[in-house]
Amino acid sequence: MPPPGPAQTGNRSATYRRCADADLPELQRLATTVETWWPEMLAFLHTGITNAGSEGTNRVIKTIARDAYGFLTPGNQRLRTRCATTRRARGHLDAR
Repeated sequence: MPPPGPAQTGNRSATYRRCADADLPELQRLATTVETWWPEMLAFLHTGITNAGSEGTNRVIKTIARDAYGFLTPGNQRLRTRCATTRRARGHLDAR
């Protein structure tokens, strides 16, 4: 997919202006967020590749780490998070 041309860039700029002129903080924040993340959004639109897998794994690690907070040694806490993020624990492989 080719990079956006002047028409797409102009439409995006016009949208940002309309959001800024609306005097609504939510629209201004939306325009700022889209403008900040536009290169990443465009990369996804071109490639279809996301970092959802790593974000999901990080979420599981944080959840398990909170649950394992009461363990006495950091080694046991690390072991619990590693066990929770293996493919077998997530149900991707048969336990045969």
